[in-house]
Parts: sequence; C-alpha cells; structure tokens
Amino acid sequence: MDNQIFFGDCLSVMKDFSDNSVDLIITSPPYADARSHTYGGVKPDDYVEWFSERAHEMYRILKPTGSFVLNIKEKAVDGERHTYVLELILAMKQEVGFRWVEEYIWHKTTSAPGRWKYRFRDAWERILHFSKTKEVKMRQEAVKVPIGNWTENRLRNMNENDRVRRNSATQSNIGRRIDAWEGKDTVFPSNVLHKPPVCHNTGHSAAFPEWLPEFYIKLFTDERDVVLDPFLGSGTTYRVARKHNRIGLGIELNSETRITD
Repeated sequence: MDNQIFFGDCLSVMKDFSDNSVDLIITSPPYADARSHTYGGVKPDDYVEWFSERAHEMYRILKPTGSFVLNIKEKAVDGERHTYVLELILAMKQEVGFRWVEEYIWHKTTSAPGRWKYRFRDAWERILHFSKTKEVKMRQEAVKVPIGNWTENRLRNMNENDRVRRNSATQSNIGRRIDAWEGKDTVFPSNVLHKPPVCHNTGHSAAFPEWLPEFYIKLFTDERDVVLDPFLGSGTTYRVARKHNRIGLGIELNSETRITD
C-alpha cells in the first residue's frame, strides 16, 4: 500500500478498503452544524446516525491491534450543551462494537477570549480513543515529555521517609513513591494535553494542529504502519504520517481543497 488521497464521501470510499487493513484512524470530523458551506453541515439531532454509519466501516477496516482517535466537541443549542457527543460514545460501543479505551482532554492553552450569557470561552476539546480489542498497539516510550525542574525543589524539602513513600493527607492509605521521579529527564504524559490550537494551514476552515496527529501517530503506530484520516481537510494528518515514515491515507469530500505534501 502506498500513500494516497481519495476524494469523495468517506462512507463510499472506505467500502473499497480491505478488512483489518489500517493501523490507526485519526480524525476530527465536521462538528454538528459546522462548515455548512464546505461540507453541508449535519444537524445535532442527526449526528449520531450520520457518524455511526461511517464508524461501521471504520471498525471493519481497523486492525485488531489498531486504534481509532476521534477529536470532537459538542455545541451549545438553545443555551445548553447538546448531548450528541455523549450519545455518539454510547453508539460507538453499543451499536458499532468499539471499545472506549480512554478520553483525553486537549486544553487549548491559547484559546481565543470570549464570553457568552451562561458560559465562558471554550478552552478544551475531547479526544476519544477507541479500539476493536484489548490488544492495542501502544508505544508509550515514544511520547515521553520533559519532567521539568520542579522535582529538585520538591525532593529537597522532603525527609527520607516521605521520599520513599508519600502518603495521602486524607489518611486513605494511598501513597506514591516520590523518589521514583528523582534523576529522570522525561516522564509519561497525562491524559490532559496542554497544547495551543496553532495550525500552519490557516487557509482551511478547521485545520488540525500538527502536534495532535503527531502525538497519536507516535503513540499507536510503528514505521510503515497505515494511518488514515477519513475527514482529511487540509491534509495535516497525511503530511505528518509521511514525515514519520508511515503510510498516509486520506479521504476528503471537497475536491477543491488544496492539499500539499
């Protein structure tokens, strides 16, 4: 299989993909009622049915060790958050058959200022991790982050007993080995990703920041694995996959979209 971009509705394009042929599906689909001029828009009440139909194909083509990473955020309707994302998670499990492995929170460190009558600015989005089986390929060492210099001050002010085991102040008998942090330059990240929503392709209405597909491509694939974005948009996932020597596949509905290597 070679790097390739397909133009068309991902529902029909994926039908030509073989079973169990993709290692990682990572995408941010059009949100409900969003990008109507480009993609037609999907009403919040219709969103679960629309996406689930496509998710059945994603499930079929994903390898048993593969992962499906979905970046999505519900919108507010009539002054309250709509439930379509919550309903979609349940549908992915109960109707499509995916396992809901984890939920990451993308904290947008430079979110645009704003305020609404009953809400403050949106500074986070969901990133949902699904799989077909429990045997998920996961390369945690590939996404370690710098530990920072906070450990030096913290360890310096602890007595020897606390350095070995720091017990909870609530007397719950839950403790942590603080000295396990000592002498380390990197640690595993948490499931809260503090990253700016900065994109290099500002000509697209909803471009992916490069760090997002890069993080999950490193985490869930090896070199020459197949990475698919079924809602390719400006092509960020495709470019990042190729950059890291993966086989990039993308599907884009709008044939006028300019996608560069």
